[in-house]
Amino acid sequence: MNYLDAFLYGAIQGITEYLPISSSAHLILLPRFFNLKDPGLTFDVLLHFGTMMATIIYFWRDWMDVAYSVPGLNKYRKGNTAGVSWKLITVATIPALIVGAGLNDWVETVFRSNGVVATTLVMGGVLLFLADYFAVRNKNLKVATVVDALWVGIAQCFALVPGVSRSGATMIGGRLLGFTRQDAARFSFLISAPVTAAAVVYEMRNWDKLFTTEWEIGPLLFAGFSAFLFGCLAIGGLLRLLRRFGYLSFAVYRIILAVTILKFLGV
Repeated sequence: MNYLDAFLYGAIQGITEYLPISSSAHLILLPRFFNLKDPGLTFDVLLHFGTMMATIIYFWRDWMDVAYSVPGLNKYRKGNTAGVSWKLITVATIPALIVGAGLNDWVETVFRSNGVVATTLVMGGVLLFLADYFAVRNKNLKVATVVDALWVGIAQCFALVPGVSRSGATMIGGRLLGFTRQDAARFSFLISAPVTAAAVVYEMRNWDKLFTTEWEIGPLLFAGFSAFLFGCLAIGGLLRLLRRFGYLSFAVYRIILAVTILKFLGV
């Protein structure tokens, strides 16, 4: 892999991880459209490490509030501007860890077909628009409950199937629960970090395969940095975009991409 390919993979990962259009689908489709060698799920997870760092750094104030909500530490800080506690993050994370461990083999094989990706892109796009259009719009994270977090966590499980989109599924869940667009997106981003961290740790069992002659350390690190940089830009851009517009444009894009897949790549 050369540096240009690494930059391209990182940019695609950084942008699509936060937009509700499925980063996993784009990383699967990128080599198929441009006749590149599919780097595989392990490399995908390393790209996710870059976007995980973008999440941690961009929302560092929120993470400080989460840390100070832990028993024994909350006495050091008054108030919680994030509206998110360690309990909510934990509860929202557990379902994806359980389901992900059980379906890992399917995620790496069966779920990566063109037909599956195209179908989930369309279904996710329609649900995204409907959830946003009909949802109550005035709930914020400061009134979020453990039950809310559990439902969003269950929604996150569907993102194990490429094309669904982790951010899309959790934003749909947040909107159906009545959270504002911005808070649904922010909670979606926050709960991505622990799930991604668990995936990175799990995939590190294949660490020795990453540094063969095909996987040079320079392009690999460059891909991670590219994902981090574009991830930071995507977070800020999406949060600003959601203040003025809904999810219709993302739903339309998903459907167009699905049609393109079926037309040029087949099922």
